[in-house]
Amino acid sequence: MGTRNLHDAKRIREAIESLASSIASRHRDTARLLLLGIANGGIVLADRLALALKRHGVTCGRGTIDISFHRDDIGRHPIPKEFSPTIIPHDVNGATVVLVDDVLYSGRTVKAALDELFDHGRPETVELAVLVDRGGRRLPMAANYCALTVDAAEGEKVVVQLDAREPGKDAVIVRTPDAAPAIPKSKL
Repeated sequence: MGTRNLHDAKRIREAIESLASSIASRHRDTARLLLLGIANGGIVLADRLALALKRHGVTCGRGTIDISFHRDDIGRHPIPKEFSPTIIPHDVNGATVVLVDDVLYSGRTVKAALDELFDHGRPETVELAVLVDRGGRRLPMAANYCALTVDAAEGEKVVVQLDAREPGKDAVIVRTPDAAPAIPKSKL
């Protein structure tokens, strides 16, 4: 499998700041703002966004939403032994919720996150913030806040690596499947 590096740590830091600035401009006076990182890719991003929002003078609740039981492909991807449970720090009824994920692709993860969220109550508004939109939607989903777009072909995997301890190692890469092995002429 080959890889292409698309964005380095500096560009990712700028992208997160851009997301925070956009969220802050809309929600500076929102009373019950709740930031929920979609496990697992959205957790570190939500942590960093919460810190950046604080610098912008916006306070929000910060939690995690686990989609394991709402995945429509649970038969192909069983629930991992180690997972991050849903943790919501305050009542979602009437709250403004921003779901946070690293990559927006088919829209199935967002649908599963909405299903999990509404198991906990009825928010006033739900928005979506993503670091990378790679296209290829299968469901009618769009992000309210998106920092980076990536053109990736079907079969390629866009990977966001956010290192919680060493942000200098952050990267956005694309993994491409290996080309089919060459068939020796003697076998043709």
